[in-house]
Amino acid sequence: MSQNLKKCFVWVCGYLNIIAFALVGGYFYIKSDDEDMKKTVKTSLIVTLIFTAITAVLSIYNYCGGFSSAYYGSVAYDVYSICLSVVQIAKIIVYAVFAIMALVKKSDEKKQSTVDVEKDN
Repeated sequence: MSQNLKKCFVWVCGYLNIIAFALVGGYFYIKSDDEDMKKTVKTSLIVTLIFTAITAVLSIYNYCGGFSSAYYGSVAYDVYSICLSVVQIAKIIVYAVFAIMALVKKSDEKKQSTVDVEKDN
């Protein structure tokens, strides 16, 4: 499996589930000697934790609103629904962009070998 595919897999696992990310990201972080892979795992961890925290705050808001009998037909519930939808759309966009960037990014080894070949000529 190429490094770019591994990085993309880390991002996909981060999007799907925090437990899957912990397993895959932890494995790649421990087993990999590549600093770029470790940087990708750290970045994915930060992004995953940010979206988890935002979702947790929205869930607390929803649960607190659920104590009221008129919450589910109110403007407060509409605000919650809109915010949740915006967060989910943003999550899809962010993870898709990072996964695509991980796939199309050229590795430094390829760049370095190309530079070395050009210097020799």
